[in-house]
Amino acid sequence: MNVSTKDTSKKIKDIMSRNVEIVLPSAFLTEVAQKMQKRDCGCVLVVSDDRIAGIITDRDLALRCIAKAHDPAEITAEQVMTSEVLYCRDTDEADAVTKNMGENKVRRLAVLDSDKSLVGIVTLGDMASHTNHQLCGEVLGKICRAPTLLREAI
Repeated sequence: MNVSTKDTSKKIKDIMSRNVEIVLPSAFLTEVAQKMQKRDCGCVLVVSDDRIAGIITDRDLALRCIAKAHDPAEITAEQVMTSEVLYCRDTDEADAVTKNMGENKVRRLAVLDSDKSLVGIVTLGDMASHTNHQLCGEVLGKICRAPTLLREAI
């Protein structure tokens, strides 16, 4: 059996994680890191007034706070979050979303339903576990080769 020929007609709702960690923009980074540790996840979404205001990854914590010798107990989520949060719909096809991740050079997407409500998060790892391995490998290669411009924060 060729492992790259898994069923690729899956919808995001069949792959995504429904348990999304969220924080307020005013949350200190110690709380953000503790939520990541508790859930063993690599990101949290920042939510304000029922809208996604941003996303913080473990890499953001390392590069935008710790590497700059800031105290995570004094820096808020709003100060280091990426405010441009990309998303997909829970009814989108997995392969199309995977390709979109590669085009945008991201490993995670928020998942919204038809009412534009947050219903989950999907990662490239989720895709690799449930869909086309070859496509996921190609997308990961594209993401890893992409030059990254770290937003100046704080």
